[in-house]
Amino acid sequence: MENKAAGKVITCRAAVARGPGLPLAIEEVQVDPPQGTEVRVRILFTSICHTDLSAWKGENEAERVYPRILGHEATGVIESVGEGVTCLKEGDHVVPIFHGECGECAYCLHPETNACEKFGIDPMRKTMPRDGSVRFWSKDRSEPIFHFLNTSTFSEYTVMESSCIVKIDRRFPLQKLCLVSCGVSTGVGAVWNTADVQAGQKVAIFGLGAVGLAVAAGARARGASQIIGVDINPNKFDKGKNMGITDFINSRQLQESVSEEIVRISGGGVDYSFECSGNLQALREAFLSTHNGWGLTVLLGVHVKPDTLPIHPMELFSGRRVEGCIFGGFKGKTQLPDFAVQCVKGAVDLDQFITHELPFEWINEALQLLVDGKSLRCVLSL
Repeated sequence: MENKAAGKVITCRAAVARGPGLPLAIEEVQVDPPQGTEVRVRILFTSICHTDLSAWKGENEAERVYPRILGHEATGVIESVGEGVTCLKEGDHVVPIFHGECGECAYCLHPETNACEKFGIDPMRKTMPRDGSVRFWSKDRSEPIFHFLNTSTFSEYTVMESSCIVKIDRRFPLQKLCLVSCGVSTGVGAVWNTADVQAGQKVAIFGLGAVGLAVAAGARARGASQIIGVDINPNKFDKGKNMGITDFINSRQLQESVSEEIVRISGGGVDYSFECSGNLQALREAFLSTHNGWGLTVLLGVHVKPDTLPIHPMELFSGRRVEGCIFGGFKGKTQLPDFAVQCVKGAVDLDQFITHELPFEWINEALQLLVDGKSLRCVLSL
């Protein structure tokens, strides 16, 4: 069937952020056709990540750009492609990725990093990389609307670089796979790629949100013998048990430090700790909870403020290490398709992460559920 909208402006609904903490406004916006190496995607499902929540609150003043369309976890269908796009076509089922892969730069060609010089994560970027302009406009085209994390999925249609799009099998469940756009891939990938946890090893997880629980699921899949979960919310422990956590620590109920308790119950310290809370004190405790000589702390939590790493250089002579991890270490376009296949086959149970399913119009209610700690992932249908 001929696509009569190809090459033309589309009018659709979007949830527009117009100020820090203000309710997202469901508005009609105009979406320009894709240029050059870009694609326009019809978003079918999107979910809300804590990174969206942080941007909505305006926690980092440098990122306060309005009006803006947030969102970066989603699935959809290619509506049309720009003239230079050959790897994707109209009708393809796709997963947007905030951390793209051009496949040409020195970073993409290096086997030990998933960074990309052109399309890597950049919270400050508010326009399209190709020309520094926007593809979103107010309905009367009097006002540009800015982009977010290469994706802007809180809209029925969005425009992205083809390097930030991953094609998946048309038979796969789109509603579930929107979670591999960020949270699940970040947590599981940190275990499988960055730490490379092996059967019988011990891990500790600081912060049991969606990313922390994805770490637990990834560690269980690898056969970790002990998976210690740390959080101040006891309501998360039952969910964590289903994800594979074997021991729970509520830091508010301890007289000693969390790291001392972990060293005690693990018999000397864990092989790997994962900091998923974005809290500096938690990062230090995660570091101290690892085993002398070989322990590795993987940093996953987003630290909004310009803080200093709470580790003295001399402490690194103990043999403990710290490593940051973006997008689970996955090279998006080349490695994420296989990860999606593994999820569909049951290596990771995506259903356990979806706590609410709501229509797109209820996006502000979904945000509040996340603020109140009542939701891991709320999937919105557009």
